Amino acid sequence: MRAAPTILHLDMDAFFAAAEQASKPSLRGKPVIVGGLGPRGVVSTASYEARSFGVRSAMPMAQARRLCPNAAYLVPRFQLYRTVSEQVMELLGRLSPLVEPLSLDEAFVDLEAGGVAFGSAAAQEAGERLRRDIRAVTGLSGSVGLAGSKMLAKIASEQAKPDGLVLIEPGTERGLLAPMPVRILPGVGPATGEHLRRAGMTTVADLAEAGEDELVRLLGKSHGASLYRMAAGHDDRPVVAERDTKSVSVEDTFDVDLHDRVRIMTEVGRLADRCVQRLRASGHSGRTIVLKVRRYDFSTLTRSETLRGPTDDPGVVREAAGRLLDSVDTTGGVRLLGVGVSGLADYTQEDLFAQAAEERAAEGRAAEGQAVEERAAEEPETEEPPVAAAEAEPVEDPAQRRWLAGHDVTHAEYGPGWVQGSGVGRVTVRFETPTSLVPGRVRTFRVDDPGLEPSEPLPLVETTERLPLVEKDETETATGTETETGIGMGIGTDGKVETVAGAGTPAGQESPLARRPKSRSEGGGPGSGAAMSRP
Repeated sequence: MRAAPTILHLDMDAFFAAAEQASKPSLRGKPVIVGGLGPRGVVSTASYEARSFGVRSAMPMAQARRLCPNAAYLVPRFQLYRTVSEQVMELLGRLSPLVEPLSLDEAFVDLEAGGVAFGSAAAQEAGERLRRDIRAVTGLSGSVGLAGSKMLAKIASEQAKPDGLVLIEPGTERGLLAPMPVRILPGVGPATGEHLRRAGMTTVADLAEAGEDELVRLLGKSHGASLYRMAAGHDDRPVVAERDTKSVSVEDTFDVDLHDRVRIMTEVGRLADRCVQRLRASGHSGRTIVLKVRRYDFSTLTRSETLRGPTDDPGVVREAAGRLLDSVDTTGGVRLLGVGVSGLADYTQEDLFAQAAEERAAEGRAAEGQAVEERAAEEPETEEPPVAAAEAEPVEDPAQRRWLAGHDVTHAEYGPGWVQGSGVGRVTVRFETPTSLVPGRVRTFRVDDPGLEPSEPLPLVETTERLPLVEKDETETATGTETETGIGMGIGTDGKVETVAGAGTPAGQESPLARRPKSRSEGGGPGSGAAMSRP
């Protein structure tokens, strides 16, 4: 435990939803829900406007629609979120070399290691400066917690939400923790929380009063002793810049249970390929292939196979996953499939022989080329027929594209915009950019309109020079008289048309100097800124 609050925890506010609001002026101040739009989809992130209706992360999307039917329901845009996350992590890296990312929107920072702060005043100044810099670079808000331990810094950032900063002075930990529920402590999930509740322990004070021996009896030596220390406010875990990846996995939940064995095998192969892509992107290979199957009755089966050596070959992973599937009974139907790789390494078994194999392949290609040249010298020259147009590289058919609600597009005539929804052969687009001062106009096109193309996300903030940052007085606003309200359509993964209401916003958008959803303390929407982490 440190004698000064020099461990910082940053948690971006409603990250995915806030990024969507920042990029779409017509949704600012409106309820926005990001997640899977199919019948079995779940909420990834809900804006603070949607949370006021009771919508929460990990909630079934069907329940969210009942609670907040007029929200804008959007499909995640992970490319945008990763870009913004990289900008935020770069700012954290300027504070200290010890930055421990927990997810795209959350990280711990050791301010002492960066020489930024050794006391409360300097730590608070560093936290406030970080919040201003994040606002200037990304247009989003983040909540900051400062304390002498990681556990308390995370609790402080939760208390600071939305768009705030809370500093916990060392020495005040026990009084702060005492009335809090046991679920606030790391390592206390639903099962452990229920076990403690049955034993009559619902608050952190109850744990401290029970004593270490009682907690060890209830939860085991390791977990019980650790929980008792945390209940007393003790947490000496360091900020670790590099955390080893233990496994890589992907999974899909299907809108309708799969019964066809061939279809199930095809999905497993597709998941294996996606898993290998993530594996390679992380620079790893793995020895153990894991298959996860959730059946129609919600029973979940896990099967694994350990190879002789680590691999990142998609064919090897695909075949192993297929063998594991052979041992699972899927006759009743499958609602979820997942493929993972664990036992990770930084090399593959094939690396030992890759160079020799490449050399042999090169020799074979050279010998084949020489043989072709010899045959050509012996044969009379003939005029080569022109290449048929059908043999050219195939061009994507616009009619086959899926126009996902919330995703970026551009039109040859109207410019950049985003999909409000699609269905029955039509796609509705609102043409606006993150820097638009008023909501954009809405147009509807055929799904195969040749002028409409998918596009990359636009930057949330226009800057001529990203760093160093200059503090600005964000007081200037712009007013207007135009008001537009729109209702678009969102399409779920089952192909059904979804209505998206609340796509308009009243006049009075802010100028570029203050273009952001305001925090509750400023009189605007509560928050502007979370696997899929908790926001």
